Amino acid sequence: MQTENTFFAQNIKLLRKRRKRTQDEISSALGMKRPTLSGYENGVASPGLNALMKFGDYFNIAIDTLIRIDLAKLSESQLSELERGFDTFVKGSRLRVLTTTINNDNDENIELVPEKAKAGYTSGYADPEYISELPVFNLPFLDKQKKYRTFQVSGDSMLPVPEGAWITGEYIQDWTTIHNNTPCIFITRDEGIIFKIAENLLESKQSFRLHSLNTLYEPYEMHVDEIIEVWRFVHFISQEMPAPRLPQNDLIASISRLREDVETLKKKI
Repeated sequence: MQTENTFFAQNIKLLRKRRKRTQDEISSALGMKRPTLSGYENGVASPGLNALMKFGDYFNIAIDTLIRIDLAKLSESQLSELERGFDTFVKGSRLRVLTTTINNDNDENIELVPEKAKAGYTSGYADPEYISELPVFNLPFLDKQKKYRTFQVSGDSMLPVPEGAWITGEYIQDWTTIHNNTPCIFITRDEGIIFKIAENLLESKQSFRLHSLNTLYEPYEMHVDEIIEVWRFVHFISQEMPAPRLPQNDLIASISRLREDVETLKKKI
């Protein structure tokens, strides 16, 4: 990864000085030699992808921002927001290189992530070897300009979508485009692969509130730092029929019977 004609050199020098750190302290924290860091700051050396990731993680600022934005021209409040992590991941500005596979026609495959492979996906999602070993298929009616991946879901939190169903999602680079009530597959650091209805709280809290279709499960918030990837729901495939919903009249009748049972119990107490 080359950084010529970018703002990277002056940005990392600025950020280091704002933290009141020496080159020795920063290079030690990043696991590199001081002359290497000096070369980056002076613009005589270009960091590779691994080095860029280290700088992005250390300063908690998106790699794309470190390279493309002249931080010296930002206001103090804008710089403070960046340093507090407000730029992390959300707009796809951090360098998220999606590993993918293509077929013989040079079209992108839809990779399948089965239940047995889900545990390894959160660590292997960026590993070309891991992704290349996943089963693949294609659906001609999907937009070839978009990237899709299919995940097998488990648990009952998204009923009536049956457990074991295959959920296909469209890769979302800019998370700010996710509207409220959008079903999404979230790849998370701690919970693994989860399928939820998203409530977008990025502007106010830098998080999503995640809802289950199964109302027995309470919604909860997840900060963007805990999220690796987001895939917008496209469709699902299952060998099982979704559980039928009670017609409205039957539901009303059921509620009426429950009320009668409650009244009968009250009289007995």
